Parts: sequence; structure tokens; C-alpha cells
Amino acid sequence: MKTRRPVAGTLAVAGYVVMIVPILFVVATAFTSESTLRFPPRGFSLRWFEAALGYDPFLSALLSSLQLALAATVLALAVGIPATLAIHRGRLPGKGLVEGLFLSPLIVPELVVGLALYQQLVIGFRLDNFPVLLIGHTVLMLPYAVRVTGASLALADPALEEAARGLGASPLRAFFTVTLPLLRPGIFSAALLSFVTSFNNVPLSLLLQSRDFRTLPVTMLDYVQQSYDPMVAAMATLILAGTVVIAVIAERTVGFAKIFGGINR
Repeated sequence: MKTRRPVAGTLAVAGYVVMIVPILFVVATAFTSESTLRFPPRGFSLRWFEAALGYDPFLSALLSSLQLALAATVLALAVGIPATLAIHRGRLPGKGLVEGLFLSPLIVPELVVGLALYQQLVIGFRLDNFPVLLIGHTVLMLPYAVRVTGASLALADPALEEAARGLGASPLRAFFTVTLPLLRPGIFSAALLSFVTSFNNVPLSLLLQSRDFRTLPVTMLDYVQQSYDPMVAAMATLILAGTVVIAVIAERTVGFAKIFGGINR
């Protein structure tokens, strides 16, 4: 069957090729038996995966990235969920402006956000780097919390909550028994997106990092500048595998198509 939009189809294929082929190069290089990054790889070996999992700077940075991503995700959801309810169900004046404010980190360059936080909080208020880094990651995760949970709320029938209120349920009880279960798929999806995005962030983490707290992507970037062996490719492959596993679990348990289908409504 011929496609009705050959130009769009060609551009889509070209986009997939541009995104996927470099990833395949990195994955293939991770299994090489040579001592330098080279494509095509010669020989097959798992020694670089063993080296990556035994490299202490990577392991400590991995723990730091997990802690930062988890904390930023929790804070973003704690702020984003009430904001979503206020935007979609409340009588908030200027809802469009408020929603645009929460979505603005998507269009503002991360380096600009990081520089502003560094000047105002680190230099101005003399805060430690970690709290400022946590604030920056939380700000970057807010659009996911607001937009994805908002899509889930848009798919929900508001009559269910009204029925619960009509049957005598208090606003708090109606939220926990009706609204929160309706939001659960969106919250789960927003949490996964926020966690993965925060974990893989480089620009903001690179600008606000400290000597005592370094994330894994920044540590890998520093390692590439000093060494040219395939250990970074092995670690990148492990991160990619973990991200794919998270995406598969999310698709099987929630279904991204259902959640993101409401975003364009």
C-alpha cells in the first residue's frame, strides 16, 4: 500500500536513521575486544562492561544521579500535581498564563536556567551546589509533571468527581478515592519521564556540579576527555538498556499512547 504522504514518510525514516544509527555504533563498540574506540569493532568481548561496573567513579556517580533524579521527580510531582488540578479543575484566573509558566522550562535553554540559578542562589545567597542543582532539576521536570498529569486529567470524566461530592464525600475524600486513581497513570508516566530526563541531564548538571557531588553523565563526559577506551560506550549501553526496560515496563503497565493521546486535546 502506497503512503499518501511520501515526503513526510521519507522525513520520518530519515529522522529515525539519524537517531538510531549513532546509538547502534556506540552499542557495537561496547562489545569490542580492542583497547580503543573503533568502528567497526574487531573481536567480541564483555571486558569493558566488567570494567565499567568496577570503576569506582562511575559507581559513585551512578548513586548520585539516582538520588538526584529521584528527589527531583518527587519534588516536581509534589508541585506539579496541585498545579495541574488548579489549572484544569479550579477557578484560577489566567489559567493559560499559569500553564505557560510551568511549561516554559521546555523552551528556555538549560544553560540559561543553570546560569541564572548559579548567579542568584550560589553567588547571591551562597547556597551549596547540591540544593541549587536539585532546584534546577525540579524546575526542568515541572513541564512533564504538569503536562502529562494534565493529559491524564483531561481524559477523565469530571462527572465522577461531581458524583462523589453529590453523594456526600468531602473534597479531600473525593480526591483520594476518585481523582487520584484517575490521575495514577499520568503520575506514573510523568514520574518515569522526569526520572529518565533528570538522570540523563548534562548541561544543568555540568554547570551546577560540585567536587563532592557529580552525576554519571558528567563523569562520563570527563572520562571521555581523558581516555579513549570503550568503557564509556559500555556504560552508555547499560544506561540505554535500563532506559529501554523502564519504557517497556511503562508501556505494559500504563500505556504511553493512552496518556499522550490526551496531550493534544
